[in-house]
Amino acid sequence: MAERNSEKNIALFQAEKPSLESYWRSVVLFGRNTASYKFSLAESLLDFAKQDKTTVSLDELAKPFSGNICRHIKKEERQATNASSTFLEACSDFVKEKISHEQLINSTVNNGFRYVLDCFHKVNGEELPVRFYEKSGKQLILTDDLFKVAGINNSINLYQENESRWNLVETAWKLNISPDLLNVRYDDQSEILFIDENFKRKDITSARGALDGYQKGKCFYCYDDIIVSDDSSNNCDVDHFFPHTLQHLMPEVNLNGVWNLVLACPNCNRGTNGKFAKVPDIKYLERLHKRNEFLISSHHPLRETIINQTGKTEQERAAFLRDIDRRAINLLIHRWNIEEKHEPSF
Repeated sequence: MAERNSEKNIALFQAEKPSLESYWRSVVLFGRNTASYKFSLAESLLDFAKQDKTTVSLDELAKPFSGNICRHIKKEERQATNASSTFLEACSDFVKEKISHEQLINSTVNNGFRYVLDCFHKVNGEELPVRFYEKSGKQLILTDDLFKVAGINNSINLYQENESRWNLVETAWKLNISPDLLNVRYDDQSEILFIDENFKRKDITSARGALDGYQKGKCFYCYDDIIVSDDSSNNCDVDHFFPHTLQHLMPEVNLNGVWNLVLACPNCNRGTNGKFAKVPDIKYLERLHKRNEFLISSHHPLRETIINQTGKTEQERAAFLRDIDRRAINLLIHRWNIEEKHEPSF
């Protein structure tokens, strides 16, 4: 049953707004997470498209592909569910200065692309109806679809989403513990998702980057475009759907939980007619439930964290949200709504 629900939610995510961005995001957010190869390949493809490269040899691809993984190995050694991998061992050896860059590239070409190039376009065991590259001998031919994805106005979001997803997944690999014991928390001062590992805080990733893909680069409330970045170009807020001011009145509920965090444009969150400490209209509650189910169709840590905080089944999670909504409106009285700027995309 859980597997069927996951398939349904992935299909819904792709179909709600069948754009190239949706298909790209489905690879990053819902594709298999047995190794970090797809994340590195995704970033490499975007980089080559930005350079207007139409064909890329495996030797050319090997440089950014291995470089991205080496960068991550420096902070998290484990980059796969399997304990050993010839390619990952080569990356680790290069980071430790045991092998040369030339040896790293040779290992990447011979061992790094064995599965990822064939599996990249598969989500939930099925091929996507679009292709971002085609294999031709020992090179890739980049498609128009990839150039369109790389050229969209908020393509910077795709980098952030990929990095955030990568950070979350490698954290789960490193911990290698029962998902039931994994609890991702949010710091509303630093806007970082973190865990307590052996009672010592460990920052995982930016909340914006982790959530943006599941909102398809749109404001949760009005569907306006948002930009997720680490600098001043960022134009979205991390909003508590149920206002954080309720926390002292609901001490048993974690309002800082991922389930209650959405990305909103500044106008919706704190503009002239902004939400502030009001309770969102009931239609947004349904949207929040759908967004959370998208997250759950993904893999832990976020999946297991939301399940642990809101309920084991979809029915339990929907009931949990309705209960919090009932309590919130009785305390805060006022509902909030705003006009949508674009067609619904999730």
